[in-house]
Amino acid sequence: MTKTVLITGASSGIGLEFVKLFANDGYNLVVIARNEEKLLEIKKSYPHNNITVISKDLSRSNAIKEIVDEMKAHDIVVDVLINNAGFGLLGSFEDLSIEKQLEMIQLNISSLTELTYQLLPDLKKSKSGKILNVASTAAFQPGPNMAVYYATKAFVLSFSEALAEELRPYSITVTTLCPGATKTNFSSVAKVENTKMFSNAMSSEVVAKQGFDSLMQGKRVVITGGLNKIGALAAKFLPRRTAAKVAKLVMKEN
Repeated sequence: MTKTVLITGASSGIGLEFVKLFANDGYNLVVIARNEEKLLEIKKSYPHNNITVISKDLSRSNAIKEIVDEMKAHDIVVDVLINNAGFGLLGSFEDLSIEKQLEMIQLNISSLTELTYQLLPDLKKSKSGKILNVASTAAFQPGPNMAVYYATKAFVLSFSEALAEELRPYSITVTTLCPGATKTNFSSVAKVENTKMFSNAMSSEVVAKQGFDSLMQGKRVVITGGLNKIGALAAKFLPRRTAAKVAKLVMKEN
């Protein structure tokens, strides 16, 4: 029986690369993003896959309920969940729009949590469900000038690791993908293209492939790139105050 994967933030970047990987592996897909036109292009590009397009803005508080209702109406049962959608903003906490920062919390934390909760019953029934949550190397330390973004990714990592242990008896694996700087639309939205961190950004194709392989192997946490692994390890041993200073430094413009 063909399995079904749901991918949020599927229209570009890492999400689009996940779409390609799962489509080429023969999965049915539920693709979710705001840009319906791009989602329809994806559906057209893979005529041999059963692809359901759902155009939703996950920064809206009622978006997940609408998605779940639509899936129930079409009797869609998900075997794999990819929580990829998210965004960040560069700037001091007080200078950034509070409305935008609350939207970030809604998208990066609340929608991810609610969608996972709503799909868990189906994942348990399958006896082999898989979840991949996209966090970031930002999850390992505080991030001055991206304070809310770093905090949201710390939540994703902690939540995912705890959930992985809770769901182990049900044969459901939870993988947390922690990429560093990656070439996606994220950098332009967050306005971080010219920072030191993004001077050697990885390709979204490489990041997604590492995430896909780790998900299939049932790994719990994957950090992409050798230097990113060293940085994440160092952040564990540095005093939190020092780690925050280092994070602030790499977010400066070149």
